[in-house]
Amino acid sequence: MNCQCDMVAWVSAIALLWTATAASASEGMWMPAQSAEVGVAMRADGLQIDPAQLSRLGAAPLNAIVSLGGCSASFVSPQGLVATNHHCVFPSMQYNSKESQDYLTNGFLAKSLGEELPAVPGSRIYVIEDMRDVTADMLKGVSDKLNGFARYERLDTNRKALIAACEEQPNRRCDVGSYYGGASYYLQQKLEIQDVRLVYAPGLGTGNFGGETDNWMWPRHTGDFGFYRAYVAPDGSSRPYAHDNVPYRPKSWLPIAREGVQEGDFVMVAGFPGATQRFLTADEVRFNFAEYEPLSQRLLSDYAAQIKQATAGNREAQIRYASTLRGVENYKKKLAGDLAGADAIGLDARKATEEEAFRAWVAEYPVRQTRFDAAIRELDAMVGEISRASLARLRQGLLNRAQLLSSARTLYRWTKEHEKPDEDRESGFQDRDRKEISDQLTQIERRYLPDIDRKLFEAALDEYRRLDEKDRDTAFESALGQTGLDRLYAGTKLADTATRLGWLDKPAAAFEASEDPFIKLAVALYPGDIAAEQAAKDRAGRSQAARAIYMHGQRAYRQAIGRPIYPDANGSLRITWGKVAGRTRDGQIWTPFTTAEGLLAKETGKGEFDAPDAAIAAIRAKDYGPYVAPALGTLPVNFLSTADITNGNSGSATLNGRGEFVGLAFDGTLDGVISDWAYAADRNRSIHVDSRFMLWTMDKIDGAGRLLKEMGVLPASRSSAG
Repeated sequence: MNCQCDMVAWVSAIALLWTATAASASEGMWMPAQSAEVGVAMRADGLQIDPAQLSRLGAAPLNAIVSLGGCSASFVSPQGLVATNHHCVFPSMQYNSKESQDYLTNGFLAKSLGEELPAVPGSRIYVIEDMRDVTADMLKGVSDKLNGFARYERLDTNRKALIAACEEQPNRRCDVGSYYGGASYYLQQKLEIQDVRLVYAPGLGTGNFGGETDNWMWPRHTGDFGFYRAYVAPDGSSRPYAHDNVPYRPKSWLPIAREGVQEGDFVMVAGFPGATQRFLTADEVRFNFAEYEPLSQRLLSDYAAQIKQATAGNREAQIRYASTLRGVENYKKKLAGDLAGADAIGLDARKATEEEAFRAWVAEYPVRQTRFDAAIRELDAMVGEISRASLARLRQGLLNRAQLLSSARTLYRWTKEHEKPDEDRESGFQDRDRKEISDQLTQIERRYLPDIDRKLFEAALDEYRRLDEKDRDTAFESALGQTGLDRLYAGTKLADTATRLGWLDKPAAAFEASEDPFIKLAVALYPGDIAAEQAAKDRAGRSQAARAIYMHGQRAYRQAIGRPIYPDANGSLRITWGKVAGRTRDGQIWTPFTTAEGLLAKETGKGEFDAPDAAIAAIRAKDYGPYVAPALGTLPVNFLSTADITNGNSGSATLNGRGEFVGLAFDGTLDGVISDWAYAADRNRSIHVDSRFMLWTMDKIDGAGRLLKEMGVLPASRSSAG
């Protein structure tokens, strides 16, 4: 009796702690369908529109929110103009740049529709249309009698059938996402716009002011914004780039707020956050921070250094590898923040306490034990197996740093899958995927130099050879040893784009007879790739069976203690909100806004802190026009909020309580990235570029008057935006 009372008291204490935390924080990446569940809290914090409006994907503001397939964005004009982050349009700037025409450094502005440039191949704008629960359809034929591999295959078959039925509608791209560890499934239906064009992005001195030094840091003074435009055929249908395509006309677009935000204001972020891991078990989290992330962070740090060394003094090479390097440096710094944050908040102990409270709740009644105990034990048992495999995959995946080897593996897998009926092919290699693969293979032509690639591959091989012998592919190593690196690069024809794309239509026998050295390596790797994939599917199937039940338990537990639960981020549309707010940090006071004067104080005229001359002159003259924030008495640049975001939210529209555009989310702070694993209200801050700085840059610095006029912004400083 005393034991049970102690247990109840312990769980009650945890519940009170969580309730207090939730009341003082903006935790949660909520599905639109959950808006009714959190609507009262949103209204209390300052939302002025009806929360029910946020559950309607066909109505404003959510039907103005779009995905770029990795970044978020939003329509901001009736002519399909799309606002997103500078770092999200950066690949298109890189793809269109060369040493004699350096858009990366100088920026790009199309003076007319005719001057807008095709984005990097593979660019898409996805307009969300529907999001519906398909759990019952996904679980048809799934039973406890299936082993892990068979369970995975059944789920995958069901998933492909749902997608195929959805995509019978023309111009649609559909996917099925797993929620709550596979306890629920939702299908997202999106209009796929294939003709995406680069419209405008400021130069590096604005769009990436502060560079890697300021990345994930505060104070920040970065104009991280850029614009694409969506184009369609004259009849409104989606098709690839064509000269006679016309701007897409969205059903709605976000109005630009006439007044910007100030401290304490409500803000909402709508976008497509990529991945969080807040509901993993304590043992899974412990492995991640003890082994997986330290190795991953070290490999990325080495990779960044290798790219810099290999491209040093060669501007053409630096342009070609700029997008890769930027992504690597961004993620390795995030991992460093993860590792430091885990220690700072005592993550291991925190997760252990939460896990013990949940398991104590399960143990409280036999009916709960019957329902959830076996799943908990199965997950515990799988941690070691999954962990070892994930560490091996980290080094095995390094082989794909050789871009032509990665291409050859994709091409051979494509042709092997096309020996089967389309519905039986592996996801990612069906007919629906051909254009995406073709675009990926095309991108290489502007991101590859053989001498640079070879140096990076040699470094990757050094790491690969640190694997245990049982985790290395002996057939690959034998084939590579017979060929040698000199012949590997001198003897291939895959560097030519037309040749590379031509292999998409060749039979497997042609690959197996080929003397191209990269293709020979791909053929040698294939049996091991398939065996590893089948083992991974078996683990995934067993994990889904246990985790779905585990998450049913977590949802029931949190409902019992009065704590609403949202699913981990998985790339689907989510809503989050918070307040414009600074914070204190170990003797520092972070005010919620940075200003033009702060940018000027950082300006050095070189390297990462080299702002455009026109911007510096305008700041010194205090030529801010109508973009001054009254409470600040100057031009705001960036601001902080408590909104809960993560990777994938880059480019997400930041809205005020009326649903008006007030900026773009683009980053977080380094000590707050641990929120991907466990929300930390005292640390979590998102960084946004203020719409007033965007408009000022467009108006006063870069002469983007035609876009301002299109967006419905008529600067008071001019009667006409020409």
